[in-house]
Amino acid sequence: MSRAEDIFEKLIYFGEDAIDEFILNRQTEELFLDFKQAASDGKSMRTLHPNDRRNLCKAISAFGNSEGGVLIWGVECARDVEIGDVAKAKVKIKNVHRFLSWLENAISGCTIPSHNKVRNHIISADKNGDGFLATYIPKSDIAPLMTTVGSQIYIRSGSNNVPAPYAVVAGMFGKRPQPNIELVISEKMIVTGKEAEEDIFAATKKSKKKENFVKVRFSLLAQNNSNAVAKEVYLSCNTVSTGGDGNKVNFYYDSQLENLAAEHNSINLITPLEMRVPPRALFSCAKAEIRFSDDITEDFLMDGVIGADGATPKSFRFYVSKNDLRSFVAQAMRKNADIAVLTNEFFSCYLKTE
Repeated sequence: MSRAEDIFEKLIYFGEDAIDEFILNRQTEELFLDFKQAASDGKSMRTLHPNDRRNLCKAISAFGNSEGGVLIWGVECARDVEIGDVAKAKVKIKNVHRFLSWLENAISGCTIPSHNKVRNHIISADKNGDGFLATYIPKSDIAPLMTTVGSQIYIRSGSNNVPAPYAVVAGMFGKRPQPNIELVISEKMIVTGKEAEEDIFAATKKSKKKENFVKVRFSLLAQNNSNAVAKEVYLSCNTVSTGGDGNKVNFYYDSQLENLAAEHNSINLITPLEMRVPPRALFSCAKAEIRFSDDITEDFLMDGVIGADGATPKSFRFYVSKNDLRSFVAQAMRKNADIAVLTNEFFSCYLKTE
């Protein structure tokens, strides 16, 4: 999952609370995130305001020609001389459902060629129909994208959409498509219970004491999100800190992959030389199980990277601070715990991807 997709998924799951958090933390506009106020008045106008169309065109071109990004509509920014433009206040979009319809109709005409993977999501809407909306713009496989308004090719530079220099544009033309391998996390599950630890000196006997546990299970998949065939797809994952002596990490890898020698709690996988991964293909790499006891003494940290020959490596990380991990385990062990909510929160809050 890319950084842009991670932001978009957070907005989908947490809704307006995510915007409130951005404002509270004075979130800056950055490489993957932009804030805009909507000029369109959904209650009296009949089409998208020219300023909104211009902003949409520039965002699709810049994010599409770069590494992707998210444009949040309905947030006012303030200029901070030290850190740049920061989220300041919420300014609701009038008739957000009408605004969504206008955006959907405008997207295909914003750039040449058009970017057909842009997605919109209404973050929230009040009883009057006013609210907030997010536009997710993934990296385009057919760059460069030129705006139909102003006929410019933009790229994302820091927190700004800037015209692409000639050398950059020249490099985009005629460039052979490269594989783009993305990590996909699926089959997310949390299981709780009690179990007895084996006595290593008497394997046939079980200790009488049973310990509470929380197991987080998930599958690690690789997706070739490009128009190029991928070779030598790899996945490496290393658990730097388990969070305590009673915690364990286990990996179970797919038989079609080669597993290189790895340390305990780690895995190093790569596809055989003869294996080729076609465009858009999704395949299983490994399954992981993290066992947490109720004796948490340190932070939990799992670092990983996924990629392929000729592709840009993508890093991912599970990091849970000691205090957060204690809270998570305690909540999961409660009798009436909402496991579905805890599962979503664990992967939304603690999985970070490039």
